[in-house]
Amino acid sequence: MRPRLLAMLAMLCVMAPAVTRSQSRTPQRSAVDITNADVRATIKTAPADGVMDQQIRVVDIGAYNVAVGVLHRAAKATQTAISHAQVTEVYHIIDGAGTLVTGGEMLAPTASPADGNTVKVLVGPSTGGTSIRGGQSRRVGPGDVIVIPPGIAHWFSAVESDMNYLVVRVDAGHVLPAGYVNPVVARRPAR
Repeated sequence: MRPRLLAMLAMLCVMAPAVTRSQSRTPQRSAVDITNADVRATIKTAPADGVMDQQIRVVDIGAYNVAVGVLHRAAKATQTAISHAQVTEVYHIIDGAGTLVTGGEMLAPTASPADGNTVKVLVGPSTGGTSIRGGQSRRVGPGDVIVIPPGIAHWFSAVESDMNYLVVRVDAGHVLPAGYVNPVVARRPAR
């Protein structure tokens, strides 16, 4: 009986993180503020000549999680394609301009590592690639909003000037870490 109990406890210890991660925690019962200062403080951490994607907060609202993040894309940086299996993204361009391609065929597709930041914190299970063949191209700039459903490949084929954009991520599968707060924001004094 004792070995069986130990085996059951061991199995529960292994399964608990997966159950906790996939099930909804206590939903948020009040509004969550993400200030312009939070967005700007996060953008300041971006490498000047690189690409940065940082989650600011992930909020469990019951039926799904909502994450708010910010991305920076330097005009000099190499841009890559990506698609997300479960998360919808809504981009709101703050600064800069470029050509966004959605849909089409992703070239050299590779699954994102399950233990990496992309999957664990940013967007859940995803596939990256070098570029997209075909698809719909459009020029985007400040004020533009783009909704990208799950499974739709997307890629900036050109970045004319360094871009910063806010991203709202709708996570119906609760694959993102509810309650996450970016360390840059967590260190900021409360207002």
